[in-house]
Amino acid sequence: MKIGVMGAGAVGCYYGGMLARAGHEVVLVGRPAHVEALQQRGLRLQTAAFDVELPVRASTEATALIDAALVLFCVKSTDTEAAGLELRDHLAPDALVLSLQNGVDNAERLQALVGVPVWPAVVYVAAEMAGPGHVKHNGRGELVIGPTAVRGAPGTLESAGLLALLGDAGVPAETGDNVAGVLWAKLVLNCAYNALSALTNLPYGPLVAREGIARVMDDLVAECLAVATADGVRIPGDVPASVRRIAQTMPAQFSSTAQDLRRGRRSEIDHLNGYVVRRGEATGTPTPVNRCLHALVKALEAPPA
Repeated sequence: MKIGVMGAGAVGCYYGGMLARAGHEVVLVGRPAHVEALQQRGLRLQTAAFDVELPVRASTEATALIDAALVLFCVKSTDTEAAGLELRDHLAPDALVLSLQNGVDNAERLQALVGVPVWPAVVYVAAEMAGPGHVKHNGRGELVIGPTAVRGAPGTLESAGLLALLGDAGVPAETGDNVAGVLWAKLVLNCAYNALSALTNLPYGPLVAREGIARVMDDLVAECLAVATADGVRIPGDVPASVRRIAQTMPAQFSSTAQDLRRGRRSEIDHLNGYVVRRGEATGTPTPVNRCLHALVKALEAPPA
């Protein structure tokens, strides 16, 4: 099967690499430096179990994704509309798009732009680009996938076929009826760690060990849960326990926001803590801690006066 990846960063390269390793024709669309390395050497996929170089096609243009049956949409939340507009004229009429993005509303925003089914997916993976064309997997990798917003829309893949495709490639995946709640659960994790890791330049384990940080996280989580409840979202599981567990399972991981600030790039903070602030305003729910962290990260993103 021809599978496209729109946004060949760490997430896109990891899942694209796993599918290429399983024998699929994978086309990666990304930044010029990565594309040049991919064209010259292929994709290096480094995990604890294997370290391989995989033949893939790569381009800086979405035109390369024509005839792809499945497109993994992995751009940052800030780029959803721009990338969606670039992609939409090159999608096969029976394609399926899978949104593998942070935030809770990307699939909805993308669905408004393209004429094929867009399914939201909750991504649990720790990966990083260790160099041009080189993705390093640090842990996990499972997906929770929700239904398309387009009922009865055409597509070559149904949910069972998609799960089988991913499973055969070594990617654990399942479907869920409450993906909105699962996306919110992931959002709360990101809100608890991303800004604090970026502001302190600390990975998760040392971060939570610092004095007062755990209590700040408790306040962040409480605000997020209050906003979700006011917004009519049911978040499954024990969210505070899940937040605490992240520091234990990924102690050496820096947040994506920390990595963005380190590289001088715009982060997704508007779609993490900033999203909670906006929904708090809409529902009349106070969010002072999220507002503070959002403002501080935005200040660090701003160019010097």
